[in-house]
Amino acid sequence: MINFNVPPFTGKEVEYMKEAIENQKICGDGPFTKKCSEWIERQTGTEKCLLTTSCTHATELAALLADIREGDEVILPSYTFVSTADAFVLRGAKAVFVDIRPDTMNIDETLIEEAITERTKAIAPVHYAGVGCEMDVIMDIAGRHGLTVVEDAAQGIMASYKGKPLGTFGEFGCFSFHETKNFSMGEGGALLIRDKKYIEKAEIFREKGTDRSRYYRGQVDKYRWQDYGSSYLPSDLNAAYLYAQLELAEEITQARMARWNEYHEQLAPLAQAGQIEMPYIPEYCTHNAHMFYIKTKDMEERTRLIDFLKAKDILSVFHYVPLHSAPAGKKYGRFHGEDRYTTKESERLLRLPMYYKLTADEVEYITEQVKAFYAR
Repeated sequence: MINFNVPPFTGKEVEYMKEAIENQKICGDGPFTKKCSEWIERQTGTEKCLLTTSCTHATELAALLADIREGDEVILPSYTFVSTADAFVLRGAKAVFVDIRPDTMNIDETLIEEAITERTKAIAPVHYAGVGCEMDVIMDIAGRHGLTVVEDAAQGIMASYKGKPLGTFGEFGCFSFHETKNFSMGEGGALLIRDKKYIEKAEIFREKGTDRSRYYRGQVDKYRWQDYGSSYLPSDLNAAYLYAQLELAEEITQARMARWNEYHEQLAPLAQAGQIEMPYIPEYCTHNAHMFYIKTKDMEERTRLIDFLKAKDILSVFHYVPLHSAPAGKKYGRFHGEDRYTTKESERLLRLPMYYKLTADEVEYITEQVKAFYAR
């Protein structure tokens, strides 16, 4: 059976976790947490990176720092994971969904401005499949309207827009290190902070509302409860697992890119014949081979293809059900404008297996079976 996903593993994870145990420092903000944070800061150029227990919690921290309150509105795509909306809904905001672009599956930047009202507080673009949204346009809109930008870059590490890393455009960027991501710590994430003025407050929110980070730096003689907050710190054991992969980030990315290119090349005849569509990568975007997907004619064809591949011992999956059509989406949000592409395109998209140790032979077998399906 070719699984849809296999969590990345380099071989040093266990060694580093053992080292963390021997350090007798396995709680949050231990040595490996600091190593991971510093690596991300060097890689992205962000002012500050704070490792978190998930991308969900990173986005919740961003919502706290953006001072999202009851009655505010946040503009985002409906085609995204629930966490993008949850972070703001938890603060009492309404999610305002706008349509996506059918080429990149990202938020349609031309529809954002007309969705702005006097209640709009933030924009949350989602970089689907590690392909950057039109950040120049989005940042211009945010600047003219005084809005905060929170980038959902859950799938975006090692990817860039016009040479600038994803997650570093808005005031806040959020990474995921879930087991399905390019680099994993099982469950985990990171908050990227562009402006140093937010750092101290972010540390307080992340440390249960205390100034413990300042205490450990020797800036205060004891730490105290300063504000509301929660515990967003991952165990240093998780960070140790992650650091083994960050050390080999280039190798992992190149391996995934090789498989992505093989998919693209081997399925090109089907795309040229108009039987499927393949991912579109704008020339100014550098993606990270987070996923390879195809688009079928419709949901019925996709279901038949999933079943066909499963019979051939290949696990493939579809992705998000649009949030605006879900019970909570109807309760906590609204769709602005026409749903021309969000539902239609989401029902056609099929993700093929993609992970670090996927082999060229396995990709060849998968693509042969996809071709066999369409040859019937």
